[in-house]
Amino acid sequence: MDKDRKEALQVAKELTAKFIETRTVSPSNFAEVFPSVYRVVCVAIGVDAGQDKGDK
Repeated sequence: MDKDRKEALQVAKELTAKFIETRTVSPSNFAEVFPSVYRVVCVAIGVDAGQDKGDK
């Protein structure tokens, strides 16, 4: 995973945590919301989120 994707992942984690804190998202639907947030962050910074599917 390159630097831009790592940063996008960190931003998505922080945003999702804020959504949980403000009760916009519940911990039970985290798995549904996080991928969408990550994709939006990737689009915003110009990174292809689809390349992460096979990376480890």
